[in-house]
Amino acid sequence: MIKVVVIGSGNVAQHLIAAFEYENSHGSDVELVQVYARNSATITPLVPWDQITSSFEELIEADLYIICVSDDAIAEVSSQIPFKNRLVAHTSGAAGLQILNDNNRKGVFYPLQTFTKNKEINFRPIPICIESENATDFHVLQKVGKVISDKVIAINTEQRQALHVAAVFANNFTNHLYAIAATICQENQVPFDILEPLIQETAAKIQILSPIDAQTGPAKRNDQNTITTHLNFLKEEYQKEIYLLLTQSIQENGKKL
Repeated sequence: MIKVVVIGSGNVAQHLIAAFEYENSHGSDVELVQVYARNSATITPLVPWDQITSSFEELIEADLYIICVSDDAIAEVSSQIPFKNRLVAHTSGAAGLQILNDNNRKGVFYPLQTFTKNKEINFRPIPICIESENATDFHVLQKVGKVISDKVIAINTEQRQALHVAAVFANNFTNHLYAIAATICQENQVPFDILEPLIQETAAKIQILSPIDAQTGPAKRNDQNTITTHLNFLKEEYQKEIYLLLTQSIQENGKKL
């Protein structure tokens, strides 16, 4: 039985805790033995109160400590773990192994997904990117990952940082574009949900086509009349700048093919 302690109480921590607890209730050989949380109220619905602590001094010994905190807090949190030569992993997509304190063995356990508070998520298809300093620790991380996910992947620091940047484009920036689209719809008394089938079809297409092959629209066609009409329609200067920048990027991408 691999004993795991989760440190943190945010979105990533809560979803990991829920995934471990679910699998443990179905007989997995990975046991979540404790959760560290400064704000225990967010965790009490997920684990028994006697498995929660708000003191690093009360951390119990385990095989793996998973730190689920903001990137700028990882170093400080890892330095407060009161053990030596234990396996400690963070869940950051951008931070390297070296950010972890040297008192313990270092690893990464990075679930590549967007997590939202109070929204349940199925962990099985979520890629978990793992990294460690040695093969033994890699196998521990791999075994723990496979308990909750069907896709556990060895990714080094540079690859993980590339993935994180790519994910910002694919997820965060895309969602911001949805927000702009929603604003344009709202300002013109058009329900945003009219766009939902289009959004779903675009997401579905890239499962069978490359994003470049799936590209459509006036920029792809070099339809200058439509592009000019759109730019004249937009009222906000920042929307025009984004529209122009993305149009140029699409057209430059097409030239490279």
